[in-house]
Amino acid sequence: MSYQVLARKWRPRTFAELIGQDHVRRALVHALREDRVHHAFLFTGTRGVGKTTIARILAKSLNCMQGVSAEPCGECSACTEIDEGRFVDLIEVDAASRTKVEDTRELLDNVQYAPTRGRYKVYLIDEVHMLSNHSFNALLKTLEEPPPHVKFLLATTDPQRLPVTILSRCLQFNLKRLPGDSIRDYLHHVASEEGVETDPAALNLLARAADGSMRDGLSLLDQAIAFGGGRVTGDDVRDMLGSVDRDHVLRLIEALAKQNAMAVFQQIQDMSALAVDFLQVVEELIEIFHRIALAQFIPDSVGDDLDGGDNIMACAQLMAPEDVQLCYQIALTGRRDLPLVPNQQSGFEMLMLRMMTFQPLDTGKDRSVRKPSASSFSGTRAPTPQVSADRGATHMETSEPLVQTIDGVMPQTEKSDWEAVVAELKLEGLVRELAANCVLCSHDESCIRLGLRPAYVHLRNDKVEKRLEKALRDYYGRGIKLVIDSADPNDATPQQLAERRDAARRQAAESDIRNDDNIRAMQELFDARIIPDSIHALD
Repeated sequence: MSYQVLARKWRPRTFAELIGQDHVRRALVHALREDRVHHAFLFTGTRGVGKTTIARILAKSLNCMQGVSAEPCGECSACTEIDEGRFVDLIEVDAASRTKVEDTRELLDNVQYAPTRGRYKVYLIDEVHMLSNHSFNALLKTLEEPPPHVKFLLATTDPQRLPVTILSRCLQFNLKRLPGDSIRDYLHHVASEEGVETDPAALNLLARAADGSMRDGLSLLDQAIAFGGGRVTGDDVRDMLGSVDRDHVLRLIEALAKQNAMAVFQQIQDMSALAVDFLQVVEELIEIFHRIALAQFIPDSVGDDLDGGDNIMACAQLMAPEDVQLCYQIALTGRRDLPLVPNQQSGFEMLMLRMMTFQPLDTGKDRSVRKPSASSFSGTRAPTPQVSADRGATHMETSEPLVQTIDGVMPQTEKSDWEAVVAELKLEGLVRELAANCVLCSHDESCIRLGLRPAYVHLRNDKVEKRLEKALRDYYGRGIKLVIDSADPNDATPQQLAERRDAARRQAAESDIRNDDNIRAMQELFDARIIPDSIHALD
C-alpha cells in the first residue's frame, strides 16, 4: 500500500477527535442532538485549522446509517465512504477551479433530485470566495430555500470577499488559529503513535513554524521525519527550517544588555558564518523582546526552560523595561527596512548599533521653582536695556548681580520682581492685561498698591480687580488687599519691558541680516531689498 501522509492519516474523523475549535464543536453537537440543523453553514479561518474536516464530520453525522447524531459510528458504509472521499451524496466542489457561472448552474441542476444512498445530499464548496459574482447570484435562491434533503457546507479563508447576501443566508463559524501548545502536544502524540523518536526542542520549533495550522504542523513533522531519517531532533529541524538557533539570539541580547559592542559583533559574525537569514534573526529578536517584557511584569509567563525560559529571565534582569520597549520598537522598524538594504548583514549591524546608541531619556530631574515672597518686591526703577550693534547681540549694561527667577538665571534689570510675579500668576484675558500694565508702587504684609498707566484706565472694573486680588491671595496664601491708582508711573511696566525686549531682539535680528555677507551678495547680484516688517527674531 502506498504511503499516506500524516496530515491525511491523522485527520480527525469525529467531533471528539477535534483539536481546539470547541466553540464550533459545541454548537454543531447541540444542533445535531436537538435536531436543529441549519441548511447552510459557512466555516471561515486560516489554512489548516479544520474547516473541511469539520464539514466532513458533519456530513457523516447527517448520513450515518445509525441515524443522525453527534457521534457517527465510523463503521457503516456511509461513514467509511465519506472518510475515503467516495460517498456519492457528498459533492465536494473546489470553487477555485470552477468559478464560471455555467459550472454553478450545472451543479444546481441536480439539487432537486433526492439523494442516491444517504439521508441528505451534502454540497461541500471549498474556497467559496473564488466564485464569480454571477455564480453567487445563481446560488442565492437555492442557498436560501433548498429542498429539505440538501445541506450546503461552505468553507473559505477570506470571508470578506463573500457578498453579504451569501453571508446572511448561512450560519457562520469562525475557526480560530490553534495555539502552539496544542499543536506541539498533538505532534508529540502522533510521533509516539508512529514510533518516531522526538525531542521537545524539535516539537517546539515545528509548532512555532506551523503558525496556528495543524495541517502545516503535521506536514512539517512528515518532512522532519524524512529529513532526520526516522528521528526528529532540534538541530535537524533547525537546519530543515533554515532558522537560527535561539541560543545565538539570546547571547546577542545579553551582549546588547551589557553594552558590549565587541561581543555583539562577534555574535553577528558567528551567525553569518552559519549563513543565517538575518530577517529571521530580527523576527526572533522581536519575539524574545516580547517575552522579556512579559517576564519583567509577569514572571509566571516565561514557562519552562525547554524554550529558553531561564535565559529569558536572565535577560529580563539585565535590561531595564524602557530599554526593552525601545529595542522592541527598533526591531519592528528594522524588520520593515531590512529588505531595502543591499546587504542583510550590514543592515542588521546598523540595527544593533541603533539599539546600543539610543537610550530612553532620564526625566527624573527636579524642575521645581521657588516663588518670590511679597517682601522681595522692590519699588526701584529698573535700568533700561541698551542695545549694542556688535554682531547684532543685545547686551544688558548693568552692574547689578544675577538673580534666580522663574525662567532660570536672568539679569535683575531685565525683569522686575512684579514682572516675575505676573508671569507666575498665569493670568488670562483682561486680568492679565490689567496686571501687565501696572507697576508696583508700595507693599506691606497686608496691602499691595499698584500704579496703572492712564492709557489703560478702561481696564479697571470691580470684577477684574477682585479676580487679580484673589489670584494674589492664592499665590501668597494669606489675605492681601489690592489698591490700584491711576497714575503715570516712572517705572516700566511688565508690558513695556516685554515690548522693549522684543524691539531689541528685532533690532538685533535686523542688524544680523543687514551685516550678513550672503545677504549683501544677494542685494548686489539680484538688486534685492530687505523688508523690515518681515524680520522676526526666533525664540
